[in-house]
Amino acid sequence: MASLPIFDVSGKEIGKYEIDPTEIAATVNRQLLHDVVVMYQANARQGSHKTKNRSEVAGNRKKMYKQKGTGNARAGSRASNIRRGGGHAFAIRNRDYSYRLPRKAIRLATRMALAGKIQDEQVVVIDSLSMDAPKTSVVAKMLKGMGLEGTTALVATAEHSPNVYKSVRNVPGVEVLQASDLNALAILRPQRMVIEKAAIDQLKNKVKPEAKG
Repeated sequence: MASLPIFDVSGKEIGKYEIDPTEIAATVNRQLLHDVVVMYQANARQGSHKTKNRSEVAGNRKKMYKQKGTGNARAGSRASNIRRGGGHAFAIRNRDYSYRLPRKAIRLATRMALAGKIQDEQVVVIDSLSMDAPKTSVVAKMLKGMGLEGTTALVATAEHSPNVYKSVRNVPGVEVLQASDLNALAILRPQRMVIEKAAIDQLKNKVKPEAKG
């Protein structure tokens, strides 16, 4: 059983949130987490790299000098891959690095990442995060009160709020995501996680039907 501190918007601790990490994920499989994180990173690769082979470089294809009698090594055209400015022997081509793992594996990895974060005491709970207008100073003060100033963090909210999003995005090293959009990479990348109480309740309730299925 883990006891997560609950803070208000001012950064003051107002209570504790009791949660058993096994309610989120029974075990934490590091290999599955690795595989899913690598998948997200591969899907983010642009893959627009390209180099020219000897048929694509500029210049004629005439033999540079005769085969024998010059004292030089035998050579073909200037486009040869052994010459500066020539083509590459194994030219790099555009490619798509993206691939997909099974949906159940991806969802399970998300829950495992959150459970691991809770076990490592890297999660704090905020009672409610709502704003009438964008105000970065409020978020900065909140994070400072939590002891997260200068730390990379992920703020997870129960619902999408434009004002919260605009306030959090200006804080260096801090990201904001709705609970339904969480994934293993987003959870594991920052050092700490700040999650809204309603969001963690949503995740717990969502796990139960999936576990039965």
